[in-house]
Amino acid sequence: MMLAPMHLEGSCHCGRVRFSVESTEPLPFMRCYCSICRKTAGTGGYAINLGADHRTLQVKGRRYVRVYRATLDTDGQAEVSPGQRHFCSHCGTALWMWDPRWPDLVHPHAGAIDTPLPEPPANVHVMLDSKAPWVRVEGRPGDERHAAFPDFSLADWHRAHAPAPAAADRPEGPG
Repeated sequence: MMLAPMHLEGSCHCGRVRFSVESTEPLPFMRCYCSICRKTAGTGGYAINLGADHRTLQVKGRRYVRVYRATLDTDGQAEVSPGQRHFCSHCGTALWMWDPRWPDLVHPHAGAIDTPLPEPPANVHVMLDSKAPWVRVEGRPGDERHAAFPDFSLADWHRAHAPAPAAADRPEGPG
């Protein structure tokens, strides 16, 4: 089941940056424990990214937005990630991540979203091999746990797990 696109509004802590985007993956289910997410956006030892349509991203206060590109260790070689992590240059709030390898997608950080998000029916914990030793993986019984990144996308998970829309939200058939 796919959710209808959800309009999301977000902002940084100081209010200099505000943004909006349309999301068909608004359930904050995936907790990423990799060192990049944890150190740039994770306050509990992980970060939660949503999935949205980059073509719908609108930004106010763009002059305050800066980009961080992480350096990755790939087989002993330092390599700059193509992923662009956007943040407010004034207050440091992590806002969204965009990667040119998937140009139609943008991943807003759930913590920067002001719109009330739906509660996910489950959580998925990923990149646990990168988890900081002090972090305790919490969640619900039966939550999926993965040492690395799983073989499914945010969209795949939403198709399989997103709740069906309420009857009042479903379009009426021919009548």
